[in-house]
Amino acid sequence: MPERIATVASRVGLHARPAAIFAEAAGDQPVEVTIALEGAPADEAMDASSILSLMSLGAEHGSKVVLRAEGDGADAALDTLVQVLETDHDAE
Repeated sequence: MPERIATVASRVGLHARPAAIFAEAAGDQPVEVTIALEGAPADEAMDASSILSLMSLGAEHGSKVVLRAEGDGADAALDTLVQVLETDHDAE
């Protein structure tokens, strides 16, 4: 299963606006994507398109998260979502 590690760039972490932007981007992907804090057990991975899951993840600025997806288009989806996470949406 393809996976990527990304660093949360938004100054407020995955809360409010950055979480909404990321959840929408994850929902637009052709595959289901999960997210978990780096080092967390695989069974703690959450639906990356759920804003509530993202906000409960507790990912702060600088946190490393693991994104996983499976199926056709998984690699491209993960690459896109890494870019979203590694953009400071609070600076815009």
